[in-house]
Amino acid sequence: MIEVSDVALKAAVAEGMDEFIRIFTDKYQEVVGGELTAETMPLLTGEQHSLLAYQICRDEIMVGGFCQLIQNGYGSYIFDNPFAKAMRLWGNEEFSKLLYRAKKIYDANREDLEKERTEDEFMAMYEPYEAFDDLEEEFFDMEEDLTTRIAAYVDDHLDLFAKVV
Repeated sequence: MIEVSDVALKAAVAEGMDEFIRIFTDKYQEVVGGELTAETMPLLTGEQHSLLAYQICRDEIMVGGFCQLIQNGYGSYIFDNPFAKAMRLWGNEEFSKLLYRAKKIYDANREDLEKERTEDEFMAMYEPYEAFDDLEEEFFDMEEDLTTRIAAYVDDHLDLFAKVV
């Protein structure tokens, strides 16, 4: 079982719910060696993958939106796994619905969205994929409350996410 420090968790809570979540997800990244591959995926449980997926999704959207998330290679991790379903089961129905709407855009344009691009080509792709804009705005509006709810879920189910030592 993955272990996290009680002292580190208490210090992170004082900094914010995003830092609380990061204590877990940084440990998960360490366990998988920073790479999600067929060999490293089994090292985490479904709950741990869902929390890691949230952290990745949140970080990518906050900086560069869904286009960046997909261009950085996380499209299939977010959209081809039961991440949206997990978010619904954790009580985050609106976020789950947002993910399903983003998945429709992703599925319809996957080949183009995942195509290797230069920096200029990447910047230019935001225009044809402005369908993501409204979803990103919705995410920005819900992010703080969503992160707090996810952190509370983790806190209420600690044994699913790590052993606290």
